Amino acid sequence: MVTISGVNKHFGELHALKDIDLTVDDGEVVVLIGPSGSGKSTLCRTINRLETVDSGTVTVNGKPLPAEGRALANLRADVGMVFQHFNLFAHLTVQQNITLGPVKVRRTPKAKADERARQLLERVGLSEKADVYPSQLSGGQQQRVAIARGLAMDPKLMMFDEPTSALDPEMINEVLDVMQDLAREGMTMVVVTHEMGFARRAANRVVFMAEGQIVETATPDEFFDDPKTERAQDFLSKVMTH
Repeated sequence: MVTISGVNKHFGELHALKDIDLTVDDGEVVVLIGPSGSGKSTLCRTINRLETVDSGTVTVNGKPLPAEGRALANLRADVGMVFQHFNLFAHLTVQQNITLGPVKVRRTPKAKADERARQLLERVGLSEKADVYPSQLSGGQQQRVAIARGLAMDPKLMMFDEPTSALDPEMINEVLDVMQDLAREGMTMVVVTHEMGFARRAANRVVFMAEGQIVETATPDEFFDDPKTERAQDFLSKVMTH
């Protein structure tokens, strides 16, 4: 589904991504973890070209990332993205937020898009919120709407960039539960998160990054029970509450 090879990215002096090679298979859940500033979010954003790369290649579904224009818009329609800060349109209702993409980009008839929005709201546990505005929802509810909005485009891949880090602790699980259901249903997912429990339960593969590099890649059990590198051991000793 995604092949990243030899990718480098600089922000001025900062070498944010260093020779990154990563593949994500169809139906796989890959969780990126690591200390802040390790390049996880930047890597996530290169997959749908929210960040350009200085060298190397990114292909999605067998096609190289287009530079711009309609081809890029089409690619982005296939890659759902859920951000840290929801990014919902404040002036649109929940239902309008979800139907906007399908109607505008996919040219879905409005009645069909509305019907799909209702199904998705039910799926994320918010059927009664179709006609309210984002400001009337809690953070956890807004993030679940953002997930429904991503799914409305029928993406081939869903990306989550720290989807729970802006939420109050008691709202985190309601979002992770929805994500876990998606993972179980076989959605291809790339998730940047600090939630180690989620990584352990939902990931097929954990990719540990530090200082712009992929340091270790393993199954969740291997990674959490027996990390191979000192950098990963050090990280886990700080984040895992024993």
